[in-house]
Amino acid sequence: MSGRPLDVLEASLGDRVTVRLKSGDEYIGDLAGYDQHMNLVLEDVTIPVDGGVEEEAPVQDTTIIRGDNVVSITP
Repeated sequence: MSGRPLDVLEASLGDRVTVRLKSGDEYIGDLAGYDQHMNLVLEDVTIPVDGGVEEEAPVQDTTIIRGDNVVSITP
């Protein structure tokens, strides 16, 4: 998958993505929406704990992430 960033996000709508923030936190969820500022809406979100182990990670229904905080999005 290559192209402009918003094209990659468009192709990833509905897919599971990993979002890394400036703080070092990661969110894994289904990409439900985005805008031109790369603000993201994730659904069925898990937050990896203890080096990526998701077995006991908290689950959130919907999370909105401000684009200014995003370092990377991995489809």
